[in-house]
Amino acid sequence: MTSRNDLQSSLNSPAPSRRTVVKAAAATAALGAPLTAIPAHAAERPAFHHGVASGDPLPDGVLLWTRVTPTPDAVPGSGKGPDTEVAWEVAEDKGFTRVVGRGTTTARAESDHTVKADVRGLHQATTYYFRFSVGEVHSPVGRTRTTPAHDAAAHGVRFGVVSCANWEAGHFSPYRHLAARTELDAVLHLGDYIYEYRSGEYPSAEYVVRQHEPQHEIRTLADYRTRHGVHKTDPDAQAMHATHPVIAIWDDHEFADNAWSGGAVNHSPETEGDWAGRMAAAKRAYFEWMPVRPSTEGTVYRRVRFGRLADLHLLDLRSFRSEQAGFGSGEVDDPDRTITGRAQLDWLKSGLAASDAAWKLVGTSVMITPVAFGSLPAHLLKPLAELLGLPGEGLAINTDQWDGYTDDRKELITHLRDNKIRNTVFLTGDIHMAWANDVPVKAATYPLSASAATEFVVTSVSSDNIDDMLHVAPHTVSLVAAGALKAANRHVKWLDMDSHGYGVLDVTAERSQMDYYVISDRTDPAATSSWVRSYRTLNGTQKVERVHNPVR
Repeated sequence: MTSRNDLQSSLNSPAPSRRTVVKAAAATAALGAPLTAIPAHAAERPAFHHGVASGDPLPDGVLLWTRVTPTPDAVPGSGKGPDTEVAWEVAEDKGFTRVVGRGTTTARAESDHTVKADVRGLHQATTYYFRFSVGEVHSPVGRTRTTPAHDAAAHGVRFGVVSCANWEAGHFSPYRHLAARTELDAVLHLGDYIYEYRSGEYPSAEYVVRQHEPQHEIRTLADYRTRHGVHKTDPDAQAMHATHPVIAIWDDHEFADNAWSGGAVNHSPETEGDWAGRMAAAKRAYFEWMPVRPSTEGTVYRRVRFGRLADLHLLDLRSFRSEQAGFGSGEVDDPDRTITGRAQLDWLKSGLAASDAAWKLVGTSVMITPVAFGSLPAHLLKPLAELLGLPGEGLAINTDQWDGYTDDRKELITHLRDNKIRNTVFLTGDIHMAWANDVPVKAATYPLSASAATEFVVTSVSSDNIDDMLHVAPHTVSLVAAGALKAANRHVKWLDMDSHGYGVLDVTAERSQMDYYVISDRTDPAATSSWVRSYRTLNGTQKVERVHNPVR
């Protein structure tokens, strides 16, 4: 077999990310020792404290990842520790008696001692096992899977789907439950893998479950590396990464809240320095710590194909977007404003038109479905506005989502309609709620007008939603808001404003079905999981319909 070892180096192109949430009182909560610290009893020998991961699978290969701690003081972001040679192996069995590939690379301080191996020469649609080693010290064993051949008639594909994992708000139980589902082909992470806030800012200190490290807002390369390092110590995150290839895109909190190409809501040049430098640092740390191949100019927009069954188009909605429009200004309709950038929108349109796959899946970090407000009581409008990115007064448009960039959305939806592109399904995270939507050509006249696509939105892994912000029991107060939103938006078929959890998307030639699962308690590291709803899009319909049982 052939292989290519790839150690991620500096990425210098500026760019941003997004999402607005409540800014609570600033305080700190002492909840134990920093998780980036190496145990005091650790010997002076290399270790794999941050687990292993794989991502961006291909028919003949996959990207493997780990982080080596060569000496106890070489913690993430420290810049300490010697260059260390790291070997990797890929095998057909857990015991590594049938090894099909080997290679070496070097962990260096300049890349925070993270390493990647871009392995090729594997068989399509096959499960493999992998591990790294330094001398006689082995990493945990990881499991991964390649995709079907590009021209293969794949019978089905299943993804776990997650977004918005706030360390301080709770544990990452959805990751653990996805790790237990060994039938999945991959996990799709739709952004907000980390949050940039200082400790006690979101949620407020009294509700912090476990403390950020570093405790201040992250701004520098060392800060972002440290925060990523903490997340890779989470046992549920390690389990998910060790079991499935992860296909990830970023949203705003990998950088700063409501980021755009020239800044962010949560960034002040006067007190926090140059935005381009902060974004470059955040991107560099992201590519070091995530099992992701950077595409053109260090962005994350790219495609992953699953035979002739599905093309997955992944978007970067932070690097090229215009600044969010002022509220009520009419700027949302300005054709010179963009959420994708011209090159990315053309890339997406051409890819959708050229695809011969049965399903065109689009991973988007923010919701494309238009949303207008009906009549909501003031006490419900405020937390809903915060989650959707609206000012407290409330208006009909969320200017951080596609609602704030209507010309790009109109061009894309018109392209789908005019070219008779069928079976486009948007997969979305960001707003800490679960939705099942038709994507109408003209929302004001729907359902008399056509639906051009459908959208499945998954809720958060742990980040605050309506009941968390109001500190009330789930599915009580929010039912009024949900009813009003559905009444004002007939293309919205279902939404859950209160739960935390994940989705499982099952795709066959006949339909794409999203099964929605919720966890019992985000503050409980042993939280259970249960199925709540399922919706599907049948081949050729461009509409969602309820299903009364999950696929499995």
